[in-house]
Amino acid sequence: MKSKLFHTSEYLVIQDQVRDLINSSADFLSSDTAQSTRAAGDAIEAIIAGSFDQILGDHCGEYSSSFARRAMADLAFTDRDGLYYIVDVKTHRSDTRFNMPNLTSVERLARFYEDDTNFFTVLMVKYIVEGVKTTVSDVTFVPIEFLDWDCLTIGALGWGQIQIVNSNYISINPGYSRRLWMLEFCDVMLSFYPKEIAKIGERVDRFEQIREFWLQKSTD
Repeated sequence: MKSKLFHTSEYLVIQDQVRDLINSSADFLSSDTAQSTRAAGDAIEAIIAGSFDQILGDHCGEYSSSFARRAMADLAFTDRDGLYYIVDVKTHRSDTRFNMPNLTSVERLARFYEDDTNFFTVLMVKYIVEGVKTTVSDVTFVPIEFLDWDCLTIGALGWGQIQIVNSNYISINPGYSRRLWMLEFCDVMLSFYPKEIAKIGERVDRFEQIREFWLQKSTD
């Protein structure tokens, strides 16, 4: 089932409302926390969590913002059609040169997307800090299948982690087919794993050499 939220222009309205919400909030950083990207990111996420159900309006049925830090989602909601959305909130301070955030485990996403009513969405907030004033310049709110693989990569952790290559550059394909994106995802993984096997082979060889070196030692 297609999402009425993401297959209309409604998600663009939500992006603007999230930006306006944060920009209209009273200064939430102090002189001590203004230089901390963690503090700014946590504060932005808290502001969004407190009002996101209201921003969603008629698109929101059940809503939750209580998840453990290592959970797949920061926020989650069910729409009026029974579609379930988890929201991964990411913040990016625009004056930093590089940011490569993890999105989710490849295996967890594959299992989650076995159900067509599930949507893994990314809410990316780009901001700057001047003094203690935080200003949001751009908000992106899309399901992961709208993210072009040109701006994604796989990190070698566990089964693999889908990552944004650089938060300064995010490429969006509005309305992109989930089926096509998942097939591309599979192609990416089927290319990634053989390279990891080759790396492991090199590491095994290396430690065989190290072991042989220590076997030749005559003293403890």
